[in-house]
Amino acid sequence: DEVGRGCWAGPVVAGAVILKHPIEGLKDSKKLSKRQRETLTVRIRNEAEAIGLGWVAPAEVDELGLTEAVRLAMRRALEEIAGGYDEIIIDGSFNFFPENSMAKAVIKADDTVPAVSAASIVAKVARDTYMAEIASGYPDYGFKNHVGYGTALHLERLKLHGVSDLHRRSFKPIRALVAGV
Repeated sequence: DEVGRGCWAGPVVAGAVILKHPIEGLKDSKKLSKRQRETLTVRIRNEAEAIGLGWVAPAEVDELGLTEAVRLAMRRALEEIAGGYDEIIIDGSFNFFPENSMAKAVIKADDTVPAVSAASIVAKVARDTYMAEIASGYPDYGFKNHVGYGTALHLERLKLHGVSDLHRRSFKPIRALVAGV
């Protein structure tokens, strides 16, 4: 699963997880509180057979386009898994690896397939933690609060301070600000 697809700033991050056994409480990261995600991430990291995270920087998103950036993030996450899997389940309706017979897309997999739920959770926590940590280097943007998503606060800060190098210049709202529209 991936997080940060719709963000105006920051990386796209994909997670890949192989579970040894079920972990109670796993579900779509968006249905969990921040505290629940952080608690589950510790359990996943301690109990999973393997975890991979794939990061794609904002400039790469701009260069590749969103679909290819997500595919690259997923590929990078899988590269961190040292084999040992016999299927790749991708959340959603789009198979990013149609050439791979092990890969299939499953709608709502992040809520129904425990390993995909775990991937969703670890990716979300990793990305949110990164955005909170990097916020100190970009104090004018409020990244700790909105973690790069398109909120009213984010838009207000963009209008006040302009576009930073963390922003995805290919995204329509950022393009409009760069163009002065």
